[in-house]
This record gives sequence, C-alpha cells and structure tokens, in this order.
Amino acid sequence: MLEIVGRSPLSGHVKIGGAKNAALVLMAGALLCSDVCRLKNVPALADVTKMSDILAALGVRIQQAGDVIDIDARDINTTRAPYEMVSQMRASFFAIGPLLARCGVAEMPLPGGCAIGARPVDLHVRGLQTLGAEVTIESGVVHAAVPGNRRLQGAAIHLDYPSVGATETLMMAATLAEGETTLHNAAQEPEVVDLANFCRAMGARIEGAGTNTIRIVGVDRLHGVDYDVVPDRIEAGTFLLAGAIARSEVSLSPVVPEHLAAVIAKLREVGCTVVSDTPNSLRVLAADRLTGVDIQTQPYPGFPTDLQSPFMSLLTICEGSSVVEETVFENRLQHVAELQRMGANIRVKGNVAVIEGVPMLSGAPVEATDLRASAALAIAGLAANGTTILQNLKHMDRGYDNFVGKMQALGAKIVRKQLDS
Repeated sequence: MLEIVGRSPLSGHVKIGGAKNAALVLMAGALLCSDVCRLKNVPALADVTKMSDILAALGVRIQQAGDVIDIDARDINTTRAPYEMVSQMRASFFAIGPLLARCGVAEMPLPGGCAIGARPVDLHVRGLQTLGAEVTIESGVVHAAVPGNRRLQGAAIHLDYPSVGATETLMMAATLAEGETTLHNAAQEPEVVDLANFCRAMGARIEGAGTNTIRIVGVDRLHGVDYDVVPDRIEAGTFLLAGAIARSEVSLSPVVPEHLAAVIAKLREVGCTVVSDTPNSLRVLAADRLTGVDIQTQPYPGFPTDLQSPFMSLLTICEGSSVVEETVFENRLQHVAELQRMGANIRVKGNVAVIEGVPMLSGAPVEATDLRASAALAIAGLAANGTTILQNLKHMDRGYDNFVGKMQALGAKIVRKQLDS
C-alpha cells in the first residue's frame, strides 16, 4: 500500500522514462527480425517483465541490463503463446501480427488487462483476414495461418475505429507481406509512430505513420537494430498534474511537448502555467486559483483517456463545475467512487461525470481500480488534508517506473509499505 500525507509542496525535476505502450509493442515487433534487436530506455514495469516472459516462452532469448533489453528472436521454436500469460496483459496479443508474418502461423489466446471496458480484437482479426490469413477463434484462442505456405498479401484495410492495437498489429504484419498495404482510419498515437520508426530502422518500408493513412510496402526480411523507446507522455502528464494539484512548480524531461498538446491546453485553461524551457522539457506552475474545465476523451491527437482520471483528481479542487465525458472505454469512471471517499463532489450518469469543485479533499482509505486510477488517487492524496492509504498497487506497478521514488524526490510525503493485498 501507499501512505500519502497531503498538503506538502513539491519542487524539482522528474526524469521521464520510456513509454510503456511503446516498449511493449516494440518488444513484440522484434519478432519480425531474425537478428538481435536492442531496445534502450525501457521502463522497469511489471508488464515489461510479463512481455519478456511471453517472448521467452516462444523461444526468444532475452537479456536485460538496466533499461536496455536485447531480444534475439532468431530461433522461435513455437508460435503458440501460453494462455496463462497472455490472458493477463492485452499488449501481448500484438505478437500475433509479427508471428504470422514471419512464421506463417500463430496461436494467440484472447488478451486480458485492466477491467476498464471491452477491447475486442475483431478489428485485428478482420484485418489479418484481409491480408490473406485464415483466422478462427476456438476456446478463447485465436488461430491464424497463411494458407499454402505463402506470404501474407498486401491489401487495402479500412478500420471501423482508429484502434491503436489493430493499427500496430496490422502494420507489423504488413511489413513482411507481399505487395503494398494501406491502412485507412489508422490510429495516430505517438506510440504508433514509434513502432513505425522502429520497423523502418529494421528495414521496413512505411509511410504516413502519425496520419490516418499508413502505407506499407512489404520486404523480404528485416535486420537487427539499436533503438531508443520514445518518452512516456502519460507518465509526463501524470507528473504535470501532480505539480498542478500540489500548487507547485515541477519540471520534467525528456518529453515530446507536442505529444501532450491537448493536456497542456486544458492545464492552461484551468489556470496553470506550462512552459517548455528546452525542446524536450516541460515545466508546470500552478496558480492559487484554478477553475473547472470540460474534457472529452478522444483518440490522439485528442485528450488521452489514460489521463482522464488523473485530470479528474485536479478538477475536484478547481472552482466551479467541470464535465468529463469518457468516450473511449465504457468502464473508465470506476475511480469516481474512490475520489468521493476523499470528499470529492462528483455525479455520474453513463459515461459522463459532473464535478463540482470543493475547497479541499480529505485523506481516506482508497483502492486503485485500474492502472491510471492508481496514479489519479495518489496525486489526489497529494492535495488532501491528512493521510491517504492507497491499496492494490499491482496496477501502478504495471505502468509507472519508480513512481514513489520520483514523488519522494520532489518532496512528496509518500511511503510504500508491504501491506498491499
């Protein structure tokens, strides 16, 4: 559990680690390559460990030293991923695209992860079928194969929704397909761009990543590469919000400021000052008086769903009313009940939360309901009067590298105790 004593000012600098959502898919992408790939700036997270275990179960050799991971996928000895591992983490499903493209067959259990809503894989499946794969789902396992010992075939694919996972899966599969593939209505998230850059560094031919149309011309093989994972925009946004809610000045780097444009705009609308002193840094300074704003989560470049709950923590102590509409995941307002325990005035109807600002939150026992809610409740504790006890830290460990240490370095009175369930 975390014990957080609130109302302490923060100050100082936070070093932002590599992006969780990029690192995991890059690890899967290394399956495309029959050489050794070295990933640098990889965060120390429970999900990274799980992905390493899944790759090892496929016959991949993994060596890790600090934030550097060497992935040797030359000798894949099975194309069936273990159910008990994949069922715990959604990102592991991304391996189906590279396995299918390189080996011609893949068996991947349906994925798990946070209970924040339905995240079906139908877009992945239909896209792989369009590329020429035969795909069936039996007993919770997706079976995919390229018939006749052939390669996947390039095709035009239109995604019904700009799904990050489907975009990444299909982009990876298309890198080794025969001919040209076009992904229409593709996701534009920075992590998609990072994956495209990684694949290009291995020799893939990809254009348009970061726009809604991505073109991939398949190649015969990819080669090994050394690659740095992009900075984590969600971790960066979380620490910007921590500085804002503590009415403090906090700086952070490395970061790509444009990746947080929507969040920065809302922080400024609330009344915070956010500046970029250098091209890869940000600094937040909160005013004494903050006012409520309305937020609607959207696919990138809109406001990120992963920062909806941390931003809501800030809105609970902003003057006036705020409206938060969650459009990406239907169950991503579970943290509201925990914020209410701390004295927040929030009403929920469907996927909309109406927040009336209160002068101060109060410390209380709360429980993390998902990964980003864990950070939301922790930063709410920074602003609360008294002590907040946050339980169920397994979620935080999945997505934040040394969260407590980084907060302590800023002056937060936060301690981790081994009483977590």
